[in-house]
Amino acid sequence: MKLHHRIDGPAGAPLLVLGPSLGTTMEIWQPQLPALTESWRVLRYDLPGHGGSAPAAAGFAIDDLARAVLELVGDERFAVGGVSLGGAIASTIAVKAANRVRSLVLCCTSAKFGEPGPWLERAALVRGKGLAALVPTLRTRWFTLGFDGQGVFDRFVEVDAESYAACCEAIAAFDLTGRLGEITAPTLVIAGSEDPATPLDHALTLAGDIPGASLTVVPRASHLANVERPDAVTAAVLGHLRSDEPAEGAFAAGMRTRREVLGDAHVDRAVAATTDFTREFQELITRYAWNDIWNRPGLDRRTRSCVTLTALVARGQMEELAMHVRAALRNGLTREEIKEVLLQTAVYCGVPAANAAFAVARRTLADIDAEGR
Repeated sequence: MKLHHRIDGPAGAPLLVLGPSLGTTMEIWQPQLPALTESWRVLRYDLPGHGGSAPAAAGFAIDDLARAVLELVGDERFAVGGVSLGGAIASTIAVKAANRVRSLVLCCTSAKFGEPGPWLERAALVRGKGLAALVPTLRTRWFTLGFDGQGVFDRFVEVDAESYAACCEAIAAFDLTGRLGEITAPTLVIAGSEDPATPLDHALTLAGDIPGASLTVVPRASHLANVERPDAVTAAVLGHLRSDEPAEGAFAAGMRTRREVLGDAHVDRAVAATTDFTREFQELITRYAWNDIWNRPGLDRRTRSCVTLTALVARGQMEELAMHVRAALRNGLTREEIKEVLLQTAVYCGVPAANAAFAVARRTLADIDAEGR
């Protein structure tokens, strides 16, 4: 079995493997991809007969899907996760290759997806009437009322019907409940609060039986929570992956961001000036400020620059302000936008503070112009 896949993210970064739910493609993880690929090399795959993967030539079990994913990974250690069926594949991998899985993310999934009967009936329905017959039912199971998930359904009806039916039969036979205690990887379980397909009690079983697992419940979300509430799921996944990140990994990610925002010349001067007395402080701000805060997905870097400029004006930190005027330009703010931020501070931080800030910004911008000549 060969699964279509693609890898995004920086070469040399740790590997994260993400699987889709039944009836969807690797695109199901697109909402999380920009944030994840800042620090991870993300491998996404398609199920048989879904997206770019060839239709299934014969029936298969979830163990077979897990082996096919492991063939894509090679020999390196990796983090793995998935939505629904992708989560079942991920948990199976975490059992079969426990020594290679560094972290596990289980989103809207289960150790057993109910009794076999309904799944076998669904397989027969799809073989007889095609995938379109399922769309009305799935609309009420995948998303909460009023959410527009039409793009997901457009791709759903393109899935190979026989492969979909074979996946249903694999799900019908799946039961990992007796082996959850064998999972040793740090595990995050994510549940949609209004998910009828894998209700909260399924998530509680996973979180309760996997040693040390944590549970995040996403409010106002149904079965495809990472599509319906992408920001909440992204934050939960990043928080979990970072908690398992070794200190040197967090430091490296923070140093990369620090250089991107402040520029190599500034960072090189700071590194050269580091002494035994200041080294631990430099390491602290690199890990926590430049990785844990600046790399969070909730705000883009332009917005973080606006917040930082305002905070520095309010506190009167003019030396830092000069540095962050330069950083704001690197993060995509225009000079006009920097001026607007400083004008706003005149109202909320005080005219004297804004007056000093304008003077610093004017000198900094003049220095930048002189450097460019």
